Amino acid sequence: MELVSVIMPNYNGANFIKEAIESVLAQTYQNWELLIVDDASNDNSNKIITKFIKQDSSRVRLIELDKNSGVAVARNKGIEIASGRYIAFLDTDDLWLPNKLEVQLKFMRDNDLPFTYNSYDLMGDNGDKVGKFITKPKITYESMLKTNSVGCLTAIYDTQKLGKVYIPTGLKRQEDYAMWLKILKIIGQARGLVEPSLAVYRISNNSLSSNKFKTALSQWNVYRNIEKLPLLKSIYCFMNYTISGILKYRF
Repeated sequence: MELVSVIMPNYNGANFIKEAIESVLAQTYQNWELLIVDDASNDNSNKIITKFIKQDSSRVRLIELDKNSGVAVARNKGIEIASGRYIAFLDTDDLWLPNKLEVQLKFMRDNDLPFTYNSYDLMGDNGDKVGKFITKPKITYESMLKTNSVGCLTAIYDTQKLGKVYIPTGLKRQEDYAMWLKILKIIGQARGLVEPSLAVYRISNNSLSSNKFKTALSQWNVYRNIEKLPLLKSIYCFMNYTISGILKYRF
């Protein structure tokens, strides 16, 4: 079994990080390392992490950044020190279902795929299921410009096929989206698992409403400053992104 490096950035994630770590520990595919990159937290999340390290020191590691640098820097640090063939991502407030790695890695091996993703369930802060995100079976660079079909908690890429791909920095949001575009420019198209859902994304009213404007600004920044799209194409993609965003989740 090939090693999977699971990258988990942490900034003040004490409320939910225990559940996130436990969902990695519960994987039916057991050959993984969990790299938790702490972005200068000031809560007690590191105490929680330390308890898990004592239980499984060979697979759970804590990397502490000297100063708060943002999620892209934290994830990139994890990628830099990762030893696994496969790179996967999980945030402290999200969860994986127990068969996530097993099912997705089999899908990758059976179809010789360098990068995959899958559908995921949605839950509220209290843990109750509130909906589902149904992904697309295939994506291309052009289709991803119109809508993001890849949840970060579902993505896995193969470093033997792609090398280590890092997240573009300088964005306050949409860093992972910029990374998927970067990968798609290399491979042309990617395939995902529509069924079953293999992960659970925690969603709240704040992430659905008050952050929309900031996310939209970051999306525009990706088009113009990261991807260097012409103005008219940026406007066209942004209109598609806005419409897709309204229809994105199934409740």
